[in-house]
Amino acid sequence: MATPPDIDPSSTLRFILNGHSGSQDGEGTREAIESTLKSTGRTGELIYCQPGELPHAAAKAARQALAERSAIVAVGGDGTINAVAQAAHASGCALGVIPRGTFNYFARTHGLPLDVAEATAQLLAAQPMPVQVGAINDQVFLVNASVGLYPRLLEDREAWKSRFGRNRLVALGAAFATLMRTPNRLKLSIELDGVKRELRTLTLFVGNNRLQLEQVGVAGPPPGQAPRDNGRVTAVVLKPIGTLGMLGLMLRGALGSLGEAEGIEHFEFDEMVVKPPSVMRLRRLKVAFDGEVARMKPPLRFRVMPEPLYLLKTGTSAKEAV
Repeated sequence: MATPPDIDPSSTLRFILNGHSGSQDGEGTREAIESTLKSTGRTGELIYCQPGELPHAAAKAARQALAERSAIVAVGGDGTINAVAQAAHASGCALGVIPRGTFNYFARTHGLPLDVAEATAQLLAAQPMPVQVGAINDQVFLVNASVGLYPRLLEDREAWKSRFGRNRLVALGAAFATLMRTPNRLKLSIELDGVKRELRTLTLFVGNNRLQLEQVGVAGPPPGQAPRDNGRVTAVVLKPIGTLGMLGLMLRGALGSLGEAEGIEHFEFDEMVVKPPSVMRLRRLKVAFDGEVARMKPPLRFRVMPEPLYLLKTGTSAKEAV
């Protein structure tokens, strides 16, 4: 494992935000961050950028942070956090997170406050600690990655949110509407631990977040223990079923018993290669990762990254834990 990055308490933290500061929510977020920095005597730079500018802005900020023994801080939802985490992981600098999303699985798993001022204050006193990162080809993911039905569900969810607002009821309504349409079936070839097999599925979902998996009843820690990284991720295969069956699975997921359903297969792994039929291997497949949707050229390689991401969080520091 690489040496965790040093943090100089006097260095400038770089906060990366998706969008402009003109909205009411954006103004409130900016004021909370700046007020907390001022009250603690820390310095920070707020960097606003459009979604397409996030990778470049995050990579530049990460290089500066590493040189100055500082950290970059993602302020936003899953997509923003993913883009900033990609840059932090690639450079080896520390990452802070101020969650502003709908479900905030990554933040909740690691005990990060959802309130902006509280989250800012906590990361100012935090130390970089290693957390597990998954990858689909060269793209890291913190929560999940998938092909098939799930990317379409995410696209529909974003369309609903832009029309009806960003909240959990809207997200659930969008999911229901997506499941009511006839989904496409995928024929995939997977290679796992040297063994190849063919499968037909509506979606192949790979989860790196134990809290999300536990909530739907697919996997979870022993009773009384917090979710922990174990060097593996969990694949969930949704077998081809009808609309009523899909609605039943949706209900099971809401009740936390999805892993008991007959239409679900799930297993853990550290690396898996996925290929579509030969006639489709020159085409790019639609994939989802941490709420973002893109197209990637197959084969798709799902894996746990050998090097961790260093997240600013309270508790035993990475150096003390080694």
